[in-house]
Amino acid sequence: MKAQLLTLAALIASQAAWAESPLQFYADTIYRNANVITVNDAQPSAEAVAILDGKILGVGSDEDVLQLASDRTKMVDLKGLTMVPGFIDAHGHVMNTGLQAVSANLLSPPDGPVTDIPTLQNALRQWADKPVNKEQGFIIGFGYDDSQLKKQMHPTRYDLDAVSTDVPIMIIHQSGHLGVLNSKALDMLGFTAKSKNPPGGQIRRLPDSEEPSGVLEESAFFGALIPLFTQISPEENELLFQAGMKLYSKYGYTTAQEGRTMTDSVLAMYDIAQKEKLLLDVVAYVDIQLGTETMKAPYYGDGYKNGFRVGGVKLTLDGSPQGKTAWLTKPYLVPPQGQNAQYKGYPIMSDEEADKYVAMAMENHWQMLTHVNGDAAIDQYIHAVEKATKTYGAGERRFVAIHAQTAREDQVQSFKELNIIPSFFPMHTFYWGDWHAQSVLGDARAENISPTGWAMDRDMIFTSHHDAPVAFPDSMRVYSATVNRITRSGRVLGKDQRVNAMTALKAQTLWAAYQHFEEATKGSIEVGKVADLVLLSDDPLEINPLELADITVLSTIKDGKVIYAQQPDTADRSCAASKKCQALAAHTMMIAGLIPHKH
Repeated sequence: MKAQLLTLAALIASQAAWAESPLQFYADTIYRNANVITVNDAQPSAEAVAILDGKILGVGSDEDVLQLASDRTKMVDLKGLTMVPGFIDAHGHVMNTGLQAVSANLLSPPDGPVTDIPTLQNALRQWADKPVNKEQGFIIGFGYDDSQLKKQMHPTRYDLDAVSTDVPIMIIHQSGHLGVLNSKALDMLGFTAKSKNPPGGQIRRLPDSEEPSGVLEESAFFGALIPLFTQISPEENELLFQAGMKLYSKYGYTTAQEGRTMTDSVLAMYDIAQKEKLLLDVVAYVDIQLGTETMKAPYYGDGYKNGFRVGGVKLTLDGSPQGKTAWLTKPYLVPPQGQNAQYKGYPIMSDEEADKYVAMAMENHWQMLTHVNGDAAIDQYIHAVEKATKTYGAGERRFVAIHAQTAREDQVQSFKELNIIPSFFPMHTFYWGDWHAQSVLGDARAENISPTGWAMDRDMIFTSHHDAPVAFPDSMRVYSATVNRITRSGRVLGKDQRVNAMTALKAQTLWAAYQHFEEATKGSIEVGKVADLVLLSDDPLEINPLELADITVLSTIKDGKVIYAQQPDTADRSCAASKKCQALAAHTMMIAGLIPHKH
């Protein structure tokens, strides 16, 4: 190991970008006395990590790595804390997460206060009364979930009218696929009894009436949402983007995704990145129907520019299972209001359109992420990929099936054969597992949502995601759900689909890097990779799996620099009780550079 470190150091030193001369090599920073989980099968663990110019210079024992120190090296004693690679967002919406951060919190416990219509109305009133929001021309809330409300029904326009009839109100369902408007907003956007359902969407109606109830699904909802975003100023866009990245960093993410974006948003993120390097790396996927103008340089194809790049295109083929708009091959257990017992959801587009867009991606060598929740939508995607592959041949495309919630075992086998990476959403087992079993799918189908076990049976790579702002970008809750699959009520939903802690960690680090074509530079703690690192309060491989969600992210390090450090006075009580957290104040301040370090 000692010889390997010295040989590597000499090689790095020979490159002008890494050192001033071949004779002057040393680490900028060395983290020592650590429990390093490298996620590198060739060297699973280590005690120390050396960093030079934002890259990993050495990994190994304290004794070996300390040979890369000089009198100018910052030495950080982690006192046994656990270090893992930075988490990589396999699917989320970092810019939209900023919207979640600045809108009224309509989430249900444990993430918010809303349990019924009165608490929802109260949350909207409190948000609207804040001085910073009083000047807005609308009231907006995010995260209500009919499955968690007392009556398990969506609010109506009249429930929102009770908050205001003078100011337009829009609230967004936690799935992001539905929303509710008050009467003022419906009038402003022209929704009336004569309005027709758009292709791939529904305008829900009041009982025994053609008048809109206020609930809009899929394309009907997005048609109302897009005008809202076009009114946001460049300054507000930047605030949303920065807020989203900051929230991601709190949970240990060093690479974020904007998983479905339009041309205007790509241009906004690119312009923000040109002013200064972004807090995180952000990779965007543009809607193939609405954003391909940016599938060219300087946005696409040339790597990150100050932390931003376009990675490919996004296709959406159906909706949300918890919102009962996903497209299934068998009926929903309990159909939504206004639908009959044979209701199976609906597609966003025809087979011919799906074939066209998949072929377009292959022809242009674009990586494609495709939203498919229901197994009928998955069938449509598989058939489109099979058809296009016959025309364009097999290739290293790394197409992704986003969510693949209700994938059947035969469809997981098709993913393997077609080299489609499933990016699963195991957090559904916690947030909506009971709802899926009792109302959406029934027990048998619910047991196999996000079937990570079937992927492992086939030695497949898969990734796990949070889909923020559908849920908070909480890396530890993603981790826990992937390992435990425990619902809100405490039920283990699909015990055969559980995976071990190391597999779940790879799904959020190395395998997510692979999904983004970045496995050579990210996803594990290896020499030559970027120094994207996270410090945790506990060892996820040793802790009781049922306590994974309670692990605290202490610090997030991007390119060798601390971008988030939990302050001692905000430490979680559970963390304070841990022996490894007793030294939190000293080392966190040292890492963040808040106090000088003496050798």
